[in-house]
Amino acid sequence: MKLMGLLAMVGSIFVAGNVSAQVIKPQDKVLVAYYSKTGNTQAIAEKIKENLSADILVIEPVNAYPEDYRQTTEQAKKEVQEKMTPAIKNAKVDLSQYDVVFVGSPCWWGTIASPVRTFLTENNFKGKTVVPFMTHGGSGLGHSVSDIKSIIPEANVTGAEAFRGSFASMAESSVKEWLEGLKNE
Repeated sequence: MKLMGLLAMVGSIFVAGNVSAQVIKPQDKVLVAYYSKTGNTQAIAEKIKENLSADILVIEPVNAYPEDYRQTTEQAKKEVQEKMTPAIKNAKVDLSQYDVVFVGSPCWWGTIASPVRTFLTENNFKGKTVVPFMTHGGSGLGHSVSDIKSIIPEANVTGAEAFRGSFASMAESSVKEWLEGLKNE
């Protein structure tokens, strides 16, 4: 009888440990905030929104990036190297009503796009769970996660995922699988 009680107690510890390790809990209020230049990051953000019934926020620079690809990449490279924070239209957001904030960005030179850096620096993420997601052409997450952690050290940055940009519009099953893992971690 004592052995059964001990086994039940050990089992409940493992279950409780698993539950407390969840990134997304059923009662969590979720925001998906993202910047997208070409539509790839937007495609992933919309899939997250649909799967989690989340609110969505588009991070919009005050001054749009050039239409010309080469000009955009030159500007992006300079901004990333200088850790610039260009003005964005919706800089300050009341995050108090959210438990989990997904932050999406294209991977620019191995890290987050500059408008996303602005969003992170302008808002209070204290006590929030932040889940980064990136779209890329081959670099994966790069060093974006460590960069985000250094910008918002008061947040729990976890569960990051990268999606190849060229497949973003067809990534329903990949996004769903990733989100299920975050619910059951």
